[in-house]
Amino acid sequence: MKAFNTSLNKKGDDDYFNRLLSYFQSQFFGKIIQFKPIRNLVFLLKTAKHTYIMKGYHRNSRLRLQEAFTATLKKEGFLKTYLFLAPPVKEQLFFEGTYFGCIEYIAPNKTPFSFHTQKNRQDGIELLEQFHQTTASFQYRYRTLLPKGHLKEKWRERLHIFSNNLPFLRYFMNEPFISEMISWADWSLMGMEKHGSFFRNEPFVILHGDVAHHNFLRDRKGSLHLIDFDLISIGPPSFDYLQYANRILPHIDWSFKKLASLKQIKKYLPEEAFLYALAYPADIFREWNRLIREKSYNDQAKLNQVLELSISQFYTRKKFIDQLQELLK
Repeated sequence: MKAFNTSLNKKGDDDYFNRLLSYFQSQFFGKIIQFKPIRNLVFLLKTAKHTYIMKGYHRNSRLRLQEAFTATLKKEGFLKTYLFLAPPVKEQLFFEGTYFGCIEYIAPNKTPFSFHTQKNRQDGIELLEQFHQTTASFQYRYRTLLPKGHLKEKWRERLHIFSNNLPFLRYFMNEPFISEMISWADWSLMGMEKHGSFFRNEPFVILHGDVAHHNFLRDRKGSLHLIDFDLISIGPPSFDYLQYANRILPHIDWSFKKLASLKQIKKYLPEEAFLYALAYPADIFREWNRLIREKSYNDQAKLNQVLELSISQFYTRKKFIDQLQELLK
């Protein structure tokens, strides 16, 4: 049996990994020939005949929701994703408080997806648009099962946590960087509140909620797939497009012109609410709050990534926000 344990290095993690492997081997009818971690509670498992992705959930209801949602997506015509499968096992997989689902394996392209190229940025947003178009037709069926997307409330909380972290932040950043970031957030939230009717009146879809590059997967044949629906909610599609814009702007030098070249976003640019929301530094707050919450600021590589996002791009981001503020005078 080959068990590849390449990314776990703490003894406790190794012990858990080995126990889990033993449990899976006791439950699968076929012999496991490869088992390796991908990220927290996500593993690649290969038998002699098939390859699977095994994903853990702390509640069975969460697993069942994901199974139902991905099945509905496929049934309604969105084919660029995975299905949950019935694995060849003796009973439902439940190990040390975690329920495991078995996901169809999509063999990845040799070149990982990223937002560095115009083609990927275009392909990604077109796939996201297809996802919204599909979920618009059945979102009403999931309204009692999914939370409603509350972007302003989420961003207010993120700003609150960032502000409470100021004693830590001042060890790594000086003024005027911190106060300027907070002023961008305040201005953005004020405008979103003032023009909030736009978001309320936009037709609802099921939002993906995490349109990071790692949730787009290009397969070996070059087709792009959308994966990982753990953060789905009900809301206006503009919420996903705002997150998408925030993710790609660092890769297009914070260029308003390049952002407007994406027709899915261009249609929102006449809307004041959307322009205000573009100014919110969601990425900076998210990464600093995570760095401090996880106490990983001693990891120089992680710290450098957040500093690059915050300081190295500060003035190009500021120029972009100045342009937004000029448009909204």
